[in-house]
Amino acid sequence: MFTGIHHIAIICSDYKKSKHFYTEILGLSIRKETYREARASYKLDLDVAGQYCIELFSFPNPPQRTSRPEAAGLRHLAFCVTNLEDAIARLHSFDVATEPIRIDELTGKRFTFFEDPDQLPLELYEV
Repeated sequence: MFTGIHHIAIICSDYKKSKHFYTEILGLSIRKETYREARASYKLDLDVAGQYCIELFSFPNPPQRTSRPEAAGLRHLAFCVTNLEDAIARLHSFDVATEPIRIDELTGKRFTFFEDPDQLPLELYEV
C-alpha cells in the first residue's frame, strides 16, 4: 500500500534557532522556504539524504511538548549514519550533547540520542 514516507512535520518554538540547527548542525539541505503571512508562520522543507523531507514549521506561541520518548504518541525521529563516532563528533563540535552509545538488543546495532532546540528526541542509528 505505501511506497515510502512522504514527510515528517516538526513545529518549533524558535524558527531561526531551529533552522540553524537542522541546516547548519545536522547538515540537511533546504528544498524550499515559505513564509505564510496569514498564519505568521514559516514552513521550511528539508531534504534528508535526498530521500525524505522534514517540514519545519513555526507558529506564534505553540504549546509546549508534553511527551518524552517513552510517552504515548510519536516517540522520536531516527537518522541513519554509517559512522556513529563521526556523527557524534560533529554534534559535539556544535556543543550538542549526546547520550552514551547504546546497543540495540534486537539488532546488535549501535545508537545514541540527542535533542533539537525544543528538546525533541532525535536518534543517530548506525547502519
